Amino acid sequence: MVTTSQASTQTNVPSDIAQELSAFEALTTDEKLGLLWVLYDNMGGSVTPAAPGSGGEQFTKNLLDEVKSMEESEQMAFMRDLVEQKSTDPCEAYGAFSDDSKLAFWYELAEGMAAGEIIPVPDDYEMSGATAQVFSATTALDFEQQITLLRHAVVDMGA
Repeated sequence: MVTTSQASTQTNVPSDIAQELSAFEALTTDEKLGLLWVLYDNMGGSVTPAAPGSGGEQFTKNLLDEVKSMEESEQMAFMRDLVEQKSTDPCEAYGAFSDDSKLAFWYELAEGMAAGEIIPVPDDYEMSGATAQVFSATTALDFEQQITLLRHAVVDMGA
């Protein structure tokens, strides 16, 4: 099911990533979270420089600090709430970010996960078949297309 916000973004999606974005949107909440982590983990530090004008941490720092101060179960609930576009104060703070700041924020979450400050993906995590297909299709894109896909994937998250 495509939500109204997803449908409105769909019209602005470049045709060269539309199929991959549609496949991403069809994933479950936890599949999306797992895929985002794997993609950010594989793309490394190239995500933040690819988000020009994001302002980096200066705009996202307060929310990131808030997430870091949460218990792991609260961090997981927050990330699920973001994906599910729930109306909570942290999701509304995220929703106020620019598109590029949203992209940078997910990178910062992944960095926090790698550093042990944010709930990590379980060591035994394995992508589902659908998630592995989206991962494979995404990694087959050129770098600019991958960044565009990630930006479109996270822009409608939050409230």
